[in-house]
Amino acid sequence: MTPLEMVAVLLAGTAAGTINSVVGSGTLITFPTLLAMGMPPVLANVSNNVGLVPGAVAGAFGYRRELTGQRPRLIRLGIASILGSFVGAAALLLLPEAVFDAVVPVLIALGCVLVVLQPRISKAVAARAEALGKVRPEHGALWVWVLVLLCGVYGGYFGAAQGVLLIAVLGVGLNQSLQRNNAAKNVLASLNNGVAALVFIAVTDVDWLVAGLIAVGSTIGGLLGAHVGRRLHPVVLRGVIVTVGVVAITMFALG
Repeated sequence: MTPLEMVAVLLAGTAAGTINSVVGSGTLITFPTLLAMGMPPVLANVSNNVGLVPGAVAGAFGYRRELTGQRPRLIRLGIASILGSFVGAAALLLLPEAVFDAVVPVLIALGCVLVVLQPRISKAVAARAEALGKVRPEHGALWVWVLVLLCGVYGGYFGAAQGVLLIAVLGVGLNQSLQRNNAAKNVLASLNNGVAALVFIAVTDVDWLVAGLIAVGSTIGGLLGAHVGRRLHPVVLRGVIVTVGVVAITMFALG
């Protein structure tokens, strides 16, 4: 790897860490960068995943104020994310890429729609629960756990726009602010990426130079993204999420 390529990977990692902390989909920056350098797709995906783990942890740390009181919820949903990550990582190593490539744009588009409609859907869910004399589960209904599990499967396999999907699920299923949901998303993504990284390290090759450069960059970006993202108005944050989602769909369509 040339010095210029090393700088490019470091900068891509920084940008990815920033975007992952605010929204998710940072993989859409680092993964194409590695492919452009001639890395095989699976090796690029694996090395990228390992490198982004420290950035995800940094992003979660940056949102620690919004995590106050969410520990029981994150333990419950974290189990789903971890289980899903194991399945997704195994799928990456065993299944052809075409299997997931076909559904990725659909999932991202669905996530964007849910993010836009989240306030209205969330109010409707709360109104229905009240009409039935029920209280919305504090940590989300069973379907929230199941959908977080599925997001974990997708995240363990590839991870691009995992944050968009998680924000959509948490926004509809949990009765709390978008910023608190984003903080929870960062923790779940950290668990997901971390478990997938352990699987990859144990059973397949990792380009440690690439992973190390992305790790340094994504850590810087994760802290920076948390500083910026937690100050965004909910409407602006939704706009950023949808914009990233649309860009992700476009990249997959062109690819």
